[in-house]
Amino acid sequence: MYPAITVLEALNLEKDSILWVGGRDGMEEDLVTRLEIPFKSIPAAGVHGVGLWKLPGNIWQLLKGVVESRRILRNFKPDVLFLTGGFVAFPMAVAAAGTPSLLYIPDIEPGLALKALSRFANRIALTTETSKAYFPNESKVTVTGYPVRPGLKAWSHQEALAYFNFNATIPTLAIAGGSKGARSINMAVLDILPQLLEKMQVIHLTGHLDWEVVDEAAKKLPEDLSKRYQAFPYLHEMGAPLAAADLILSRAGASILGEYPLFGLPAILVPYPYAWRYQKVNANYLADYGAAEILEDEKLREKLYDLIVDLIFDQQALSKMRKAMESLATSDAAEKIAMMVNDLAESENGGMRS
Repeated sequence: MYPAITVLEALNLEKDSILWVGGRDGMEEDLVTRLEIPFKSIPAAGVHGVGLWKLPGNIWQLLKGVVESRRILRNFKPDVLFLTGGFVAFPMAVAAAGTPSLLYIPDIEPGLALKALSRFANRIALTTETSKAYFPNESKVTVTGYPVRPGLKAWSHQEALAYFNFNATIPTLAIAGGSKGARSINMAVLDILPQLLEKMQVIHLTGHLDWEVVDEAAKKLPEDLSKRYQAFPYLHEMGAPLAAADLILSRAGASILGEYPLFGLPAILVPYPYAWRYQKVNANYLADYGAAEILEDEKLREKLYDLIVDLIFDQQALSKMRKAMESLATSDAAEKIAMMVNDLAESENGGMRS
């Protein structure tokens, strides 16, 4: 969602010339409509890695999504489509065959849905040079970097610490598991939370699924430790924890390729083990540059405390990781992608309307 929102801001279109088509029953609609962007939902479901008992129903959802996408296209009549991947985009890509389209690949290695979508796209934008290996038709491909929301960098380190009422002389750890959270990370952190808070300040973005458990644990902390701990189920001001932190513990979704380099933020990455390997590939990319350490999910409870403490108090290691992370930053990815969208619309239609 966030790369698409960032590119829309760079395009600077009138709201009535935009239509966001997304999935049903998720966070997407709330976040998009909060920005006053027109939104329509379609049914869709994944097919990769789905059990045989569930596969027919998911295929039926995709077919229904194609039908609803055609209805939307007849009414809206877009000049160009901007696709950011996932199975939700697949029905629209099929229904809109023949309409100029740009596909953005956020992760380094594309999953099955993105590979399928790439067949429909006129142009493909990539986060890194490494991703070129997955797309043999180089004439369609441009490396743009990851489009990062401009408001993220509005926070200075001092302003962010003040936002959380934190002490500038104490190291700060941020923890993030994604919009829904990461249960294994949350539970492993709760196991060692008092010990961590004796040594550092912690910003914990839990996701909604584990919020009640984490909130209950936070209420039981002694007062001297409680003031060092700030937990949230979700935080719209994501720039604040990224600017405040000296180190972050998180999953390895695509946003780490843009947001952590923007802040030069060293990371401990715990790739999600029960899905396509894209998070492992993302994590390896940053680790190979010396910008991150990788911790396997199954070793969280065994090694997490020592790894956090060893890193956050090793200023030499953090400095090297910070410089390595900063070297991967790109500042104009959204503008590059917006230009590609404009070029597609103008070359096909003689001017951009929607």
